[in-house]
Amino acid sequence: MVLSLEWLREFTDVDVSDKEYCDAMTLSGSKVEGWEVTGSEIENVVVGKVTKIVRHENSDHMWICTVDVGRGAPVIIVTGAQNVHEGDLVPAALDGAKLPGGKEIHTGALRGVTSEGMLCSVKELGFDLHDWPYAIEDGIFILQENCQPGDDIKKVLGLGDTVVEFEITNNRPDCLSVIGLARESAATFDKPLKLHTPAVKGGAGSVKDHLRVEIEATDLCPRYTAMMATNIKIGPSPVWMRRRLRANGVRPINNIVDITNYVMLEYGQPMHAFDYGCVGGGKIVVRRAKAGEKLQTLDAKDRAITPNMLVIADENDPIGLAGVMGGATSEITGETHTIVFESANFDGTSIRKTAIALGMRTDASGRFEKGLDPMNTVPAVERACELVELLGAGDVMDGCIDVVAVEPQEVTLPLEPDKINALLGTSISRDFMVKVLEKLDFTLEGDTIHVPSFRSDIERCADIAEEIGRYYGFDKIPATLFAGSTQIGGFSPEQKFQRKLGELARGMGFYEVMTYSFGSKSAWDKIHLPADSPLRRAYVIQNPLGEDTSVMRTTSLPSMLDVLGTNFAKRNMDVKLYELATIYLPQQGEELASEQSVLTLGEYGQNTGFFELKGAVEAIFKALRIHGVRFEAVKDNPSYHPGRCARITCGERTIGVMGQVHPSVVPEFGLTGAVYTAELNVGAMLASTAPEPTYKPLPRFPAITRDIALVCDSSVTVAQLVDTMLSAGGEYLEACRLFDVYTGAGIPEGKRSVAFSLTMRAKTQTLTDEHADEVVRSILEKLEKVHGAVIR
Repeated sequence: MVLSLEWLREFTDVDVSDKEYCDAMTLSGSKVEGWEVTGSEIENVVVGKVTKIVRHENSDHMWICTVDVGRGAPVIIVTGAQNVHEGDLVPAALDGAKLPGGKEIHTGALRGVTSEGMLCSVKELGFDLHDWPYAIEDGIFILQENCQPGDDIKKVLGLGDTVVEFEITNNRPDCLSVIGLARESAATFDKPLKLHTPAVKGGAGSVKDHLRVEIEATDLCPRYTAMMATNIKIGPSPVWMRRRLRANGVRPINNIVDITNYVMLEYGQPMHAFDYGCVGGGKIVVRRAKAGEKLQTLDAKDRAITPNMLVIADENDPIGLAGVMGGATSEITGETHTIVFESANFDGTSIRKTAIALGMRTDASGRFEKGLDPMNTVPAVERACELVELLGAGDVMDGCIDVVAVEPQEVTLPLEPDKINALLGTSISRDFMVKVLEKLDFTLEGDTIHVPSFRSDIERCADIAEEIGRYYGFDKIPATLFAGSTQIGGFSPEQKFQRKLGELARGMGFYEVMTYSFGSKSAWDKIHLPADSPLRRAYVIQNPLGEDTSVMRTTSLPSMLDVLGTNFAKRNMDVKLYELATIYLPQQGEELASEQSVLTLGEYGQNTGFFELKGAVEAIFKALRIHGVRFEAVKDNPSYHPGRCARITCGERTIGVMGQVHPSVVPEFGLTGAVYTAELNVGAMLASTAPEPTYKPLPRFPAITRDIALVCDSSVTVAQLVDTMLSAGGEYLEACRLFDVYTGAGIPEGKRSVAFSLTMRAKTQTLTDEHADEVVRSILEKLEKVHGAVIR
């Protein structure tokens, strides 16, 4: 909402600086986005009087003007305009002048004659013909205002007004008006509010003899008010009205249109004027559109309207989209003789849906959708008719048609000072509370508060407390802790765990990336997901930005490969990345998705490989105290190389998968060579984390080590051998470490040699060689029995 302070002062006396006003209004709850002074870009432009004009000797279209600018000697200004005559008063931009758009004027020679400035057109001063109807488009602005040579052009044209831009929240539609902000300003600065009661003379017949109004859609139109004026004289509005409209961001059109816009800005009530001669049967019907109906709106576009849209119709056809825009068939023209002023209250939700569906949001729809005061329709239409008489734009008919379909219910609340103070943490007196509420036009009867109809946001005691608090000053309320147990801020265990994951990944040389949670169905094909994969069951976005962001992702692999592909295209040859991504998996019988965090690692280039990535994953598990992790070979994952992929488990819990991306998947993302990724479920890792470590004393007795080399089938994994050795070694076997794998000479085909270092120790004695030999013998026996592995 843009507010002219000159207009504001008609309703309340605000005598502070612009900055003080804006700061105070922000503190009292009406947030100011900024302010500017109209015409601030114009400097050193004055009124000049052309005292002499002669043809330029070296030009067939230029004129040399002698201009009196009220500063002693006249100045010489060369112009190419053909509408300048001796005696004309014109805007003269002198040497060093500044104009809108950053344009500067300096003395210079034009075809041999020194020009000491420039005569300005309407456009060069930042205006158009709607602002100054008597001006011409292609020529100098010949002033008709009451002014003298040397007068500052900004003062002559009514510039210099401070315009303040407010950020009005959706729950305060009453502040989308000059009166609403004047009420807030008066309360903020403790000044009286001077409201005007419209006075309409009338006398041009009775409106009820010419017009009937029927509301069929009573659920969408609680109130419809109409008045009429005849003998309409279309013409420009007076300067003061055009100036106020322009200052508030509305372009002047003509007196009738300007009146409706003026009232909308002043009262916050959108209005529309129909040409009565185009209202069939002299009847207005507020109804839902009929199937197949069409309407051409004022912007000359044909609209296909649907039965869920509210229209204003005559006896036969729609003549306007309720609360959005009028129809072209009932537009006010130069031939209009009689008009109908519409001032109605419409359902905000219906208006918003209509405006969005037709892609035509307007100032009116933007106000209606927030919910307006149904009691405001009569004062607004009376003000419009008063302005018609004031401007001499026509004769107003007697009476007013006011159809109320739904009676508004008054809201009353108890005044509870103790409860309000408890909510605010203050000790404000009851008298102060009453004073604040009365300044805001609340009325009180004892301890009963009568909420004004324009304050639809006031529903409970907390709302009253907010009104008291913002005028008492939220900045004056001391900071206190909550009563009872105070909440302690900080990170949740899940957040701490994720931060630890990030630290570990960065410590191992991985750079963090962030990608969208949206994905594309085509990404599933790129990673070769089977048609029946459960990961293809994704939530579809109803209003996607495009096909690439049409579903919520169910796997983070395509996102990581996309980023790796982008880096490869940028010639980054060695890349290690990680992302804490979120995936969204459908739940059986649940409407909402299961949101799961996944640590995704991705790398390519030198010093990368399957075992390098496996080492990084194992280092993460070790740092997080995740023990008993197993890596099981996987050959049926279509996204990974069948011989270089592992499923990662901890007990019965699956943590994720890692490996080399399938060679046929890699080119789908613009990559070449070997690419390695890991997808680790953060929730599974957190659940697998061991408790905080506890102190264990250093061993009292020495350890014994034995190295053994086994020959086994190539299909037997190291993990299987280690599990068997640990189970067979009993209480003395402390650790088992792989240190060599060999195939080649001396080893039969289909076999391989695997060497381990065994560490044995007892807690209560020093082990002898006999103890160690017994442990080794037990291990070898079980290895041969279970895996067919024999000592080499």
